[in-house]
Amino acid sequence: MIVGIGVDLVDLARIAAIWNTHGDRFLSRVLTAAERQALDERPQATRRAHLAGRFAAKEAAMKALGYGFGRVRFTDIELTATRNVVPTQPPALAFHGAAARIAAARGVVHAHVSLSHGEAHAVAYVVLER
Repeated sequence: MIVGIGVDLVDLARIAAIWNTHGDRFLSRVLTAAERQALDERPQATRRAHLAGRFAAKEAAMKALGYGFGRVRFTDIELTATRNVVPTQPPALAFHGAAARIAAARGVVHAHVSLSHGEAHAVAYVVLER
């Protein structure tokens, strides 16, 4: 049974502008330590799209949980890489802190996430199941 659905579209130029203005402060507010390391390991040319995709996925997950930013922090939601295990697999979502408590209260047992990006935008779609 579906518990929640969320979608988010992010402008890559907007994310780049925020990143350029706020630097590490922005990254530490949005990414977990593992996500930050994964970003640092990516080729420079793909980092902006990677970051925008993660940002969109976290916003979509907040919407699927039924809460926007404020009650749930970006770092309460983590995208874990599964491509090291199975190259064709999408990233998986892990919930921490307030997001984990909300997910547990709503009976979430599985989170599906799909990410895509082009030249100007990144989009993420999240479906939570009970």
